[in-house]
Amino acid sequence: MLDFPRWKVWATILTIVASFLLAIPSLLPEKVYESLPGWLPKPTVSLGLDLAGGSYLLLEADTKGVAASKLEQMSDQVLTEMRRGTRIEIGPREIKDGSLTFMVDDPTKVDAVRERLLTITGSGAGMTGQRVWDIQVVDSSRFVLTPTKAGLDETIATAMGDAREVVEKRINGLGTREPTIVLQGKNRIVVQVPGLKNPEQLKRLIGETAKLEFKLVNDTANPTDVARDVAPPGSQVLPYAEGGGKIAVYSPVSLSGDQLVNATMEFGQQDGKPGVSIQFDGAGTKRFAKLSTDNVRKQFAIIVDGVVISAPVFEEPILGGQARISGNFTPDSATQLAIALRSGKLPIALKVVEERTVSAELGTESIEKGVLAGVVGSLALIVFMLVTYMRFGVYTAAALLVNAVMVVAGMALFNASLTLPGIAGFVLTIGAAVDANVLINERIREEQRMRNRAALASVEFGYKEASRAIFDANVTNVISAVIMFTFGSGPVRGFAVVLAIGIVTSVFTGVTFTRLLVADWLKRNRPKTINI
Repeated sequence: MLDFPRWKVWATILTIVASFLLAIPSLLPEKVYESLPGWLPKPTVSLGLDLAGGSYLLLEADTKGVAASKLEQMSDQVLTEMRRGTRIEIGPREIKDGSLTFMVDDPTKVDAVRERLLTITGSGAGMTGQRVWDIQVVDSSRFVLTPTKAGLDETIATAMGDAREVVEKRINGLGTREPTIVLQGKNRIVVQVPGLKNPEQLKRLIGETAKLEFKLVNDTANPTDVARDVAPPGSQVLPYAEGGGKIAVYSPVSLSGDQLVNATMEFGQQDGKPGVSIQFDGAGTKRFAKLSTDNVRKQFAIIVDGVVISAPVFEEPILGGQARISGNFTPDSATQLAIALRSGKLPIALKVVEERTVSAELGTESIEKGVLAGVVGSLALIVFMLVTYMRFGVYTAAALLVNAVMVVAGMALFNASLTLPGIAGFVLTIGAAVDANVLINERIREEQRMRNRAALASVEFGYKEASRAIFDANVTNVISAVIMFTFGSGPVRGFAVVLAIGIVTSVFTGVTFTRLLVADWLKRNRPKTINI
């Protein structure tokens, strides 16, 4: 009990000091916080929608339009595929009754057409392995392509995931803190933006379409002039994303994002490096082929909303409507670029089915009552512990204070939002911290009074026996918090985060921190009995 390793003492002290430093910015008045130097890290606990007020939107996707869009895209892909390499002549393509049909001019080419269709219709939907498209041949030379249910479900799931990314990207552009954008069911997205009082602004933002453009880079521009936003005639200066400098591009749009069918991250077959594969529709394929043929070894810029996100080089003519953007990508950055390209516009139509503005006054009242409940509860517990356990009650009170600071520090460190359920979780963890110390103190009392052990032995056996029960009980609580965070959303996740952090810190303060204090007291005084 007295042999507390020096490294453990310092680790405990440093952890507590770091917690105070992390928690301080969140406890400062707003004016004092804003006056802090900009270079100083200032992690804070942000308030959730129910406390800070803000806007709430429930968006619902138009899944009926997915099949039509999928058929139109496949129609363009079929035409492109039939003209790739040895050309196969087909008749007009027609979309009717949820299927795409076309005739093959030469019936002897039916097998060749089927082989080419298999390359563009996918091998299977997700983990199910079911076909994405049903391919049938009727009347010996007429093909009928119908998207399967598994294929549509996969397309809707992909579109909803992409739509959530697009919505998040646009909302983050507002500079708001901690927006909550989560999928609800198969076709809904919940959007909560704390601090945004006008849902109309949010709706306009989500409804806008990001502008995707491809422009040739003007490599004759003077870098000094470009840095001063001075562009040669017929050109313009555009910034790179994330402060990457500026670049001059020719003003005419060479190719627009409306003709981009897809963009995905993939690893190169030759070098194994991550890159982005892009694919254009029929018209885009023609324009991209001409553009790349006329500008081999020249740079072109990929621009989203007036910001250059990449400026690769045409290494060779690109004739098939598919290209690979290579560069100094990591898997994450390539994925981000692919998402940015895909998010030129919403992949699926979204409509607002519910909107409301949460009053900040409700949040203020909730915060005041939550803080009052926490203060009153903590004071009552401290008085009870002091009266019941004397000196050991003082250690418990110190543990409660440190635990509260560590919870705030943990939330700031993980950039978590404090919601009304989060306040409930915070108060609950105070009870958990007291419960741990009550268990320890009662075991020490039992060892001394029932088994007549000496002071040192009573404390040692008390901590040893109680710690097992404390760890076992709190492991199950942490598992519950993880499950709530994984499957919950909004305030439920906020409650889970606070609960998980509070449980971990309460075990640390209740067992390790108080044991350190008790060991220090025992070392200094060597009492034969303890008054507990």
